[in-house]
Amino acid sequence: MSSKLFEFNASNLEAWQKAAIKSAPGGDVNALNWKTPDGIVVKPLYTAADTANLPYANTLPGFEPFLRGPQATMYAVRPWTIRQYAGFSTAEESNAFYRKALAAGGQGVSVAFDLATHRGYDSDHPRVEGDVGKAGVAIDSVEDMKILFDQIPLDKVSVSMTMNGAVLPVLAGYVVAAEEQGVSQDQLSGTIQNDILKEFMVRNTYIYPPEPSMKIIGDIIEYTAKHMPKFNSISISGYHMQEAGANQALEMAFTLADGKEYVKTAIAKGMDVDAFAGRLSFFWAVGMNFYLEIAKMRAARLLWCRIMKGFDAQNPKSLMLRTHSQTSGWSLTEQDPYNNVVRTTVEAMAAVFGGTQSLHTNSFDEAIALPTEFSSRIARNTQLIIQEETHITNVIDPWAGSYMMESLTQEMADKAWAIIEEVEAMGGMTKAVGSGWAKLKIEAAAAEKQARIDSGKDVIVGVNKYKLAKEDPIETLSIDNVRVRDGQIERLAKIRASRDSAKVQAALDALSAAAESAVKGSAARGAGNLLDLSIQAVRLRATVGEVSDALEKAFGRHRADTQKVTGVYAAAYDDGDNVGDTMEYWNQIKVDIAAFADAQGRRPRVMISKLGQDGHDRGAKVVATAFADLGFDVDMGPLFQTPEECARQAIENDVHAVGVSTLAAGHKTLVPAIIAELKKQGADDIIVFVGGVIPRQDYDMLYEAGVKGIYGPGTPIPVSAKDVLEQIKKALG
Repeated sequence: MSSKLFEFNASNLEAWQKAAIKSAPGGDVNALNWKTPDGIVVKPLYTAADTANLPYANTLPGFEPFLRGPQATMYAVRPWTIRQYAGFSTAEESNAFYRKALAAGGQGVSVAFDLATHRGYDSDHPRVEGDVGKAGVAIDSVEDMKILFDQIPLDKVSVSMTMNGAVLPVLAGYVVAAEEQGVSQDQLSGTIQNDILKEFMVRNTYIYPPEPSMKIIGDIIEYTAKHMPKFNSISISGYHMQEAGANQALEMAFTLADGKEYVKTAIAKGMDVDAFAGRLSFFWAVGMNFYLEIAKMRAARLLWCRIMKGFDAQNPKSLMLRTHSQTSGWSLTEQDPYNNVVRTTVEAMAAVFGGTQSLHTNSFDEAIALPTEFSSRIARNTQLIIQEETHITNVIDPWAGSYMMESLTQEMADKAWAIIEEVEAMGGMTKAVGSGWAKLKIEAAAAEKQARIDSGKDVIVGVNKYKLAKEDPIETLSIDNVRVRDGQIERLAKIRASRDSAKVQAALDALSAAAESAVKGSAARGAGNLLDLSIQAVRLRATVGEVSDALEKAFGRHRADTQKVTGVYAAAYDDGDNVGDTMEYWNQIKVDIAAFADAQGRRPRVMISKLGQDGHDRGAKVVATAFADLGFDVDMGPLFQTPEECARQAIENDVHAVGVSTLAAGHKTLVPAIIAELKKQGADDIIVFVGGVIPRQDYDMLYEAGVKGIYGPGTPIPVSAKDVLEQIKKALG
């Protein structure tokens, strides 16, 4: 029988189309198309014709443009590094976790710091009372850092540190801790995130304004290139962009544009591009859009090679995009949480098929609280099973040649490149970030996504479809914030009492002088390398807060403008194509708000706030957008408010309710504090409601403190809005 009977040709394609039309909804074969969040139309069928003219479909791994992977043999010789991101309250507890994880198959240490450390505050600072030891490890000095890495050989174990705002004292503490362990700087391997531009867009753990922050980045790239040749000086992160709501094309475009800006900064210091570019690394989020995530990672390598060619990089290592990846935290659900094990496995597979160099898999309980030892083991074993049992590692880029994947890779590249060109037309990513444009693009995407979930257009199993009638409680990890803070304060007092204060002050003064020089002269150059000077200060036992304060004297502390998008959330309800049961809430609450305004002479007014040092504002911004679209008057409090400041603003703005968004486990301290402050300032008629990551075992405590509504992850916004309105009406009598 002739094989030509089975070959693709125009006649066969026509026959397929006729067959597809018969079964397609409404007889429209285009109804089978899937439009991605990025605006790319994915067809149900791809053929050889779709890849016939693609320029990079037949390239090889390890060679330009590295679409198929940065290494020629990829996982066939060496699998990706299993690097679990973790930090728990104290350095002692975190060290115990790292050592146990390494003994059980972990292959690197990835450190999560608490928010006080991220924002450059020592644990005894009054602004961080509710943040110390929450959502990461508290680090105040090199003494904490030495405990953190006790019995972990830093000449053999690579260390990744997610740190941006307080990057100088934290990286300096790591260097000095290694020195006192007997490990020289040239032996250190690992990565410091050091990606400040994305902080101004999404995560908000910045300290200084953009321009001096770029000076810090340039100094770190310069210092590590000279003294730490095995260490990655920056990890350019798209992860937090996707977590904040960016689709895959936005995440890729903004991340690569950030990388381009950092390369410009290093070159402006007089560095040769090939002297540092080989140590730049990237960090992607990997969510539940399986095909898009694989295509994104392949397309990103293609585009980074193109960008670096534009800088005339000659060394092949300068052209390679090497990346760490982490499964999505945002895709995890509080409802039916064991489904998260499956979600994380699917996302891990996408990261592997996309060609990641290292991977963190999230624990199934992270939508509820910090991960337990039990859930962390499952997350780590997910990777071990993929590495050891599936034989996926035996084939290099198994998606190569797929009609669909090659086409989707090119479409993702084209979509992202168009955004990068738009950024360049604005003058680069620093300008795009400074204008607020980039942040608003991400927030609009986040609001649109949430509306699609709340309206039922996007299915989340166990949340808006196939819901359990009854949720069983699961064991969660709780951190005693007061105990941790008391211990840190005691250690700080001992350090300050035992050091040579005059020498410490002289080192801090030298750091301030160098920072002042950078402000007065060229922000790119300045007098003295800030990392070098920070290391000198930390050797003398200067603390994280003191080093940060020394820089703040010259640079100042950044204050972000509070903006919100409008109309995006409502569009998902107003297009007449909704499913699910929240549509009736949406329509009814608009009627109820209009009736409230008629009766009270004004619309219900709410203030959405973030207390403490938690800068993750996706949820707060989406809620503010949706409430405004429903008809509420909405105020946004600035980031990093204390309870006292929040209460004062709520009273001045004459709001009916304060909504606290919490993702960093500070609710047990900060929420009762805002209720107490409102009462203290004579405004206990203002109701307080809370949303975010809150373990159910904490609900009763919050209700007893006076909270009127708690809305965990997965709560449809129209449902929470209706309840808030009812609580306001009840408070008014």
